[in-house]
Amino acid sequence: MWQEPMPRAKKGFGQEVEILLSDSKKAKEVLQQRIASMLRPHLNVHAESGTTIEVGPRSSSTHDLTDDVYIFPTGMSAIFHTHQFLLGTHGNMKSISFGFPYVDTLKILEKFGPGCVFYGNATEVELDDIQHRLERGERYLALFCEFPGNPLLTCPNLKRIRSLADKYDFAIVVDETIGTFANVNVLQYADVVVTSLTKFFSGACNVTGGSAVFSPTGRYYPSLKAIAEREYKDTYWPEDVILMERNSRDFTTRIRQMNINAEAVAKLLLASPLIKRVYYPKYNGDKSNYEACRMPSGGYGALMSVMFHRKQDAVTFYDNMDGAKGPSLGTDFTLTSPYVILAHMKELEWASSLGVDPYLVRFSVGMEDTDQLLEIFRRALHSATGPRKSCNIVNFMSHSGAE
Repeated sequence: MWQEPMPRAKKGFGQEVEILLSDSKKAKEVLQQRIASMLRPHLNVHAESGTTIEVGPRSSSTHDLTDDVYIFPTGMSAIFHTHQFLLGTHGNMKSISFGFPYVDTLKILEKFGPGCVFYGNATEVELDDIQHRLERGERYLALFCEFPGNPLLTCPNLKRIRSLADKYDFAIVVDETIGTFANVNVLQYADVVVTSLTKFFSGACNVTGGSAVFSPTGRYYPSLKAIAEREYKDTYWPEDVILMERNSRDFTTRIRQMNINAEAVAKLLLASPLIKRVYYPKYNGDKSNYEACRMPSGGYGALMSVMFHRKQDAVTFYDNMDGAKGPSLGTDFTLTSPYVILAHMKELEWASSLGVDPYLVRFSVGMEDTDQLLEIFRRALHSATGPRKSCNIVNFMSHSGAE
């Protein structure tokens, strides 16, 4: 969506800069309040409109979380700095990457510290193995996970992870970008909740941002606050702060409509004989883990992926899917992506070994009229039942040697 340039006061350059910085400071405070209001454990006044909203249960009392919300230029910046804060307070220890992660998260843990132990499926069996390691005396800095994960929408057992963390003294960092503040409450189990505000929180696909929220009830809270006081630098560009604040004013309203649309799309895809599996929190085998964190008024989110029975059907469907196509998510409009090929082109065998099909098609469902959106999906499914044709993705992969 095109955005007009920020309005400028008809004053000298120095005065313009002063006004811009003042406006950005106010916008940042509103962002912090907006995020905090959705994480508080009681009915609260929403920063965007003054209306009362409902948020999920949590073990804290009435602690004001606003000062515990740290804003960054990107979601990856929030993850990187959270990792560095933990290293700075608790020493040079490996972390655990639990579940199939966004590619850059794993790289941050591997390259900017002593490394990490990777578990790619976020299963109870993998938690058993972590528990056995801990019982043998191994110790870790933190466990990083997504809730839900990308692209299979897996949801780790945060309650069990919390129990292990309390017993063996490691931090829990949860990326709730896909779940969103409006749908899930993971702060009840996490020491730090990180989010790419670029995605659903903004929705407009025209600005980046990230946040990290420290849990005031966690054992790491005092040390995290102390190091953040020393090390945190606000490097978020002033105009980006202002735009993010504007974009996120209708965040909860947008998520509500996206939830409705996504459930309708998932139901349609489940009924198609072309589809082998729909990956969506409502239908995944670990649904109970999602339900343990779902808000009373929350839905199942707007991201899903599908695996087709036949590679050719996936390609034909994708080529005939009307609408925007690209690697991002969380946009107000529906976005279709051959995610695995885009994100893991050089490691498709590795992804496949973790149950991630190279021809997976991922959808970030938008705010379109529900009936019209379903018709778009029906047409794409119908196209895949017709005569087979050569496809862009297959040609591209054969030229690259991926097959």
